[in-house]
Amino acid sequence: MMEMKGSGNYLRNQVRKNLAKATLCLALFCVIFFIVGLSALSTSSLSAFDDVGLLFSLVPLATFYIYLRRYRIYNGGWVGEKQVIQLLKSRLSDEYFLLNGLHLRTGGGDIDHIVLGPSGVFVLETKNWSGEISCVGDEWQRAGKSNFTGSPSLQVKRNSARIKRIIESSSSLGSLGVYVEGIVVFTNNRATLNLKNPTVVVLKLPKLPGHITAQRNSTGLSQQQLEALGKEILKQEG
Repeated sequence: MMEMKGSGNYLRNQVRKNLAKATLCLALFCVIFFIVGLSALSTSSLSAFDDVGLLFSLVPLATFYIYLRRYRIYNGGWVGEKQVIQLLKSRLSDEYFLLNGLHLRTGGGDIDHIVLGPSGVFVLETKNWSGEISCVGDEWQRAGKSNFTGSPSLQVKRNSARIKRIIESSSSLGSLGVYVEGIVVFTNNRATLNLKNPTVVVLKLPKLPGHITAQRNSTGLSQQQLEALGKEILKQEG
């Protein structure tokens, strides 16, 4: 498989940034706790620790947990995307091209992956969620997530439409009738999917390469056309 664009830096940067902030907040908590504790011992009074130290030490501690949670979320996404890249590169031939971590000028959020192949274009939305996940149409629920919002299927449909518009607006590619399919990919093997009438293809990661290679399209894009298509998409990056 030919990789035209490597993994984007956004998730990696967010992982590093939130881990650094969490570490800094934890260190600050320890310093404040130590200083106030020494002050309380030197005055033989715990009142200063109870009233002032507790307040000042809890602020960085609470902030530490906020950044730690963000780190875990971004790291999970980053791990999932790396799994997708590794599997596709090991299972798909050089007939296929891969683009990762695209941020287009048209807005609408990042596109995790795009696979360009002889049978068409596959736009991937990657999720590293675990636990029970339910989908009815475009409505998604996660067990234990009562305040859950967002729809991976709607997201991948929007991204597929953006790629379709780029292809159709190209003078050299617009007349080819390129097949574009959106796929939601779950990378976590601890995910249990309960699907009812999903509006897009939803797959566990191991089934992804087989699904892509099994598709047949009368267009039969050549290597030159696929490479031109990839370059056309990359031109739209913001």
